[in-house]
Amino acid sequence: MPIVVVIACFQVLVLQQPIPSFGPILLGALFVVIGLALFVRGLEMGLFPIGETMAYSFARKGSLWWLLIFAFALGFGTTVAEPALIAVAAEAAKVAAAGQVIADTDAARQSYASGLRLTVALSVGIAILVGVLRIIRGWPIHYLIIAGYIGVIVMTAFAPPEIIGIAYDSGGVTTSTITVPLVTALGVGLASSIKGRNPMIDGFGLIAFASLTPMMFVMGYGIFGFGDSAQQLDGPIGTALRDLVHQVEALVGLLLSPLDRLAGWALAPLLAAAGNLPGALSELVLTFFGTISDVLPIALIIFGFQLFVLRKPIPNLGRVLAGFGYVLVGLAFFLEGLELALFPLGKLMAAQLTDPTFIHGFTHHEGALDWWDYRWVYLFAFAIGFSTTIAEPSLLAVALKANQVSGGSIGVMGLRVAVALGVAIGIALGTYRIISGTPLHWYIIVGYVVVVVQTFVAPRLIIALAYDSGGVTTSTVTVPLVAALGLGLASTVPGRSPLLDGFGLIAFASLFPMMTVMAYAQLSEWRSRRADHALEESE
Repeated sequence: MPIVVVIACFQVLVLQQPIPSFGPILLGALFVVIGLALFVRGLEMGLFPIGETMAYSFARKGSLWWLLIFAFALGFGTTVAEPALIAVAAEAAKVAAAGQVIADTDAARQSYASGLRLTVALSVGIAILVGVLRIIRGWPIHYLIIAGYIGVIVMTAFAPPEIIGIAYDSGGVTTSTITVPLVTALGVGLASSIKGRNPMIDGFGLIAFASLTPMMFVMGYGIFGFGDSAQQLDGPIGTALRDLVHQVEALVGLLLSPLDRLAGWALAPLLAAAGNLPGALSELVLTFFGTISDVLPIALIIFGFQLFVLRKPIPNLGRVLAGFGYVLVGLAFFLEGLELALFPLGKLMAAQLTDPTFIHGFTHHEGALDWWDYRWVYLFAFAIGFSTTIAEPSLLAVALKANQVSGGSIGVMGLRVAVALGVAIGIALGTYRIISGTPLHWYIIVGYVVVVVQTFVAPRLIIALAYDSGGVTTSTVTVPLVAALGLGLASTVPGRSPLLDGFGLIAFASLFPMMTVMAYAQLSEWRSRRADHALEESE
């Protein structure tokens, strides 16, 4: 497993310390392998078929409004319960309180985190709705994406500085391990069922919208809701927006409260019994039940629309349920394996590598540190970015679907390596940005310009998939380690603020894969043309 190899090498060769708890690490690596195998099996049996079947059914039903309502519900419902978003929103609230942007009270932190979370969920619901409408109408994706980039750049100029990093990162934590394959199958199925649509050109792109739209919404949340700049816009628009957020928050709480109580009532005896199991088995069972509660909103949306809107039985129900079961068990093994083998040691290493004492001792540098003195941090960021992305279940799901839709012309491993290379470059450059203290938006704006230029020269078949690749790289594996590295660096580098500088690495990890995937397609096309030309000359 690449992640374990990277961490072990840095721990032994760079930090020159023994690997703690070697037995649990090996057990965790085994859990990860088992989990990925079960997860892939579950995708093929359950999530991919149900997503495509629902797309075909909505297309045959011919009801645009119900399809758009389903798209919004799927985007909102799956995001509002996304664990990565909940974690990042809570961390953002703590940092905002520490930076005196909001009051340092439990109520203020909870209000900030829940408002941020609901804003992102609302934006993803709208994004999936717009993405589905694009497939139906046949609008070129790059025009909408470029318009979104322009919107992000314009809003960056007006947003409070303390919200910019959080806004850029929010686009990378909206798509979960289960949402990605389901949304991908929905888009591909819809494009396959509409005459004149190409599944490769039109079927991908929903994840790209779900990654782009939250940036604008969160900056709007900062402009109208919090921070010094918000006071300048505290008029009717700001008041109306805050009232809307509070009303949505109350409505969501009203809807989710019965579900939470039902889940608590149903799972309480099982959780109590799981607590009595020995060691790793107990943690595995508890993780499995936690995964069930994360998947519950998705399952309710799917089965609710299938039974009460489409009014059709779910085809191959037994196989679909078995597929969901494989996915749940696979994710439980995978997540527990990460907890045993990766997260504790990875976060410890991030803290050790960013410790000024280690850097001074390793470089023998006296006085203020230069950017080059952090070279091991850059190398660690590159290696951990590549290895975590290769293991990302969301990326594996999209690569499998792209391989299927393209008839094998897009290789699963080739796409995964291209995306992983982009994440590695992005995170390494992002750590340099934190250490050097240069403004985040400079890098993001330049990156957008590069992506736009590539869009007009890359093969058309790859563009939507390249846009999607930016949204599938920051999920279960990548987010915890990258967030820990960014906040750790901003806390230890002199002159840096965790609030202003600690966020943004996830944005880098989402941006650069788009460039590398389009570059990979351009290189493949060039090599193909060169081979054809050589063949013609030989004849």
